[in-house]
Amino acid sequence: MRKTMITTVSAALLSCGAQAADSAAIPPLYKDARAPVTERVEDLLGRMTLDEKLAQLQSVWHQRRQMESSGMQFLPEKAKALIPHGIGHIGRPSEYKTPRQMAEFNNAVQRWLAEQTRLGIPALMHEEALHGYVAYDATSFPQAMALASSWSPADLEKLYALAAREMRATGAHWALAPVLDIGRDPRWGRIEETMGEDPYLVSALGIAAVRGFQGLASKEAAFAEDKVVATLKHLTGHGQPQAGVNTAPAHIAPRELQEVFLAPFEAAIKKAYAASIMPSYNEVDGVPSHINSYLLRELARDQWGFNGAVVSDYFAVQELRSRHQLFASEAEAAKAALLAGVDMETPDPKTFPLLKALVEKGELPVSAIDQAVRPVLALKFRLGLFEKPYVDESKADAALGSAEGRQLALQLAEASIVLLKNDGTLPLDAHKLKSLALIGAHADEALLGGYSSIPRQTVSLKSALEQQLQGKVAVTFARGSRITDNNFLEPKASGSADSTDTSSTNALAEAAARAVVERSHKAGTYSMLRWNHDETVLASPASNAELRAEAVALAKRSDAIVLVLGENEGLAREAWADKHLGDRPSLELSADQQLLAKEVLAVAADKPLVLVLSNGRPLALGALAEQMPAIVEAWYLGQEGGTALANVLLGNVNPSGKLPLSFPRSAGHIPLFYNHKASSSRGYLHDDIQPLYPFGHGLSYSQFDYSNLQLNKTTAKAGEEVEVSLQLKNSGSREGTEVVQLYVQDPVASLTRPVQQLAGFARVSLQPGEQKTVRFRLPVNLLAFLGPQQQGRMPWLLEPGEIRLQLGSSSADIRLRGRFEVVGPAADVSNDRALQSTVQIVD
Repeated sequence: MRKTMITTVSAALLSCGAQAADSAAIPPLYKDARAPVTERVEDLLGRMTLDEKLAQLQSVWHQRRQMESSGMQFLPEKAKALIPHGIGHIGRPSEYKTPRQMAEFNNAVQRWLAEQTRLGIPALMHEEALHGYVAYDATSFPQAMALASSWSPADLEKLYALAAREMRATGAHWALAPVLDIGRDPRWGRIEETMGEDPYLVSALGIAAVRGFQGLASKEAAFAEDKVVATLKHLTGHGQPQAGVNTAPAHIAPRELQEVFLAPFEAAIKKAYAASIMPSYNEVDGVPSHINSYLLRELARDQWGFNGAVVSDYFAVQELRSRHQLFASEAEAAKAALLAGVDMETPDPKTFPLLKALVEKGELPVSAIDQAVRPVLALKFRLGLFEKPYVDESKADAALGSAEGRQLALQLAEASIVLLKNDGTLPLDAHKLKSLALIGAHADEALLGGYSSIPRQTVSLKSALEQQLQGKVAVTFARGSRITDNNFLEPKASGSADSTDTSSTNALAEAAARAVVERSHKAGTYSMLRWNHDETVLASPASNAELRAEAVALAKRSDAIVLVLGENEGLAREAWADKHLGDRPSLELSADQQLLAKEVLAVAADKPLVLVLSNGRPLALGALAEQMPAIVEAWYLGQEGGTALANVLLGNVNPSGKLPLSFPRSAGHIPLFYNHKASSSRGYLHDDIQPLYPFGHGLSYSQFDYSNLQLNKTTAKAGEEVEVSLQLKNSGSREGTEVVQLYVQDPVASLTRPVQQLAGFARVSLQPGEQKTVRFRLPVNLLAFLGPQQQGRMPWLLEPGEIRLQLGSSSADIRLRGRFEVVGPAADVSNDRALQSTVQIVD
């Protein structure tokens, strides 16, 4: 009996051992790519310790450098100390690496996480991508404000799709872009990062950007291998800060906040399924956005259906205490941000690690941590990182800065140039010239704007004009003035611990810093260095006097003059620290540039003279607006900007850009925007309240005729559409592109309404003499506005009454007018919002 019992027990133990072996051979559910994402998330979450969960809510950026050798290689022994439980994401690993070095570093990190952490959870690699991937050798496109001047969603979708491909080729997955802030104060140094002042235009361009990055068919869909997560920045009110000062309070009423500032975010979530949101640094009505649960939970998640991850802006959670002066400790700030809806902290583990003690003390439920971890894990599953965390390192170099990217950068730069004024001077006729004077502080450099790296190559206006006019016209360059000096080209002898940004050469050892300077010199742009450098030193008036005399002498003896004035990335930029400022109280050109312009005008006589503006924000031109024969707004045009600008000046390309925001006459006119209320336009004593150049303005070398406005109905109800069509003809002698703009006005409503609102637009290309039909389908529900409070909420209300239509070439150049009547009772269309109209171009 005893022997039999032992045999039976042994058999049972063998059976259990076999089952255990079989179980060990079966991978856990979270590693099964066939399982639904929600099931994989819950399976993985159930296996994680508190430390592992908290690690997923954190990133490393400054600390990432500790895991890199001087040769930019991954140091696993450092990772073991810094991220023993894994990490949610790694910040900007591309910094100072070639494409291959990026791919090798990212692969090494992912391999270490897979093999050396308990659960093998891969990391997200986040990168900046405001106007292209911000990395060495990546394609650098025009700055966001310039891109918006193209009024071309189709081109922006191509741009961000290409940026996504470049990112994934090096192992990056998460773009901290696009910026959907409504920019209403050009004193703010970050206005160049916005796409203008209008919610409809920014919504359309934002939808295109997110579709380019993500390419998703639904909010639960998996990402393709060449797509990345897009991040909507910055929720909200960032673009109209008090006194134009970065991170200052935004004094915006609730109705205006939703109708104007929140509209692009809602559209990008509902129409393009944006998978990430970044709150803004500022406060609205006393509540900083990083603890605004109404924004992050009730609006974004409950009303708009957002299901992605909310990631903090850099240092923003700790600044709830240090800058906003809330909370007694950083742990309290972290708890408030987490409970309000912030899922991840950037850039380094600072406040979120303190959540562990709160959980252990019972002051924070672990369910709150789980709630934040879920969307982070979901993104990793949807990106396929558990199945394919590595990239082909051998293909990384060829994937960035391709010929395709250069061509698209040129195309967008050409479409972004805005012809502000022309008395017939442009285009320049090379056959009538023997010499051309090119004058300007940066006419021999490609200015890329903020959030730029160093592309493989750039083209300056100087080199482009010399190439295109070689053997025809002698192009001679004179600087004329400097705007700022080049102190950023003098790296310190050793790394400086007090640098505000690891992107600054001050954070690097001298040899590494000089290598960055040399790379910039070879590429023909110092934009990254100038923008990152903390101290901006204005140029010396004495040295500028010599440069000015040289330039004026050149202008006097030349047949034609191109004068390039404006700003640079050191003069107006993101103010991210008290010693790295970038906002300005004036919109005027520097005093030395104004003197230069005055003296060049004096010797120009009847010579062709063109003023080119190179800048990231609207400038107040004063008398120059009247005195200059031709004025071109070139913005920061990206790596191919010189070629694009030369093409426009010489007539190889017909300008088609339109202003995405109004140009005020002075800083005293701010805030100035076209969609204002009627009561704001009474006027100023001894001054003109109208903008210098209105929203939507942009001239062409062609003339476009608008005619035959037709509506398919004169009355319409909630839920219906009104078809609005017109005939557009190119009556000029050149091929050209016109941006047809549709505005609406509600003249009688229960609450005051803007004098105009953009409700549709279309880029239409026409050969000389060609005519096309432009047909808008305007959803009646697009006309809804936030009505009076009812039971604690403001419904989106569509009221009966007259709607006036305005169609034309700008908000101030209306060519056709029409009207229709909204009929039926006032309707709450909150659950049936219309966010965009559609347009069709018919030959």
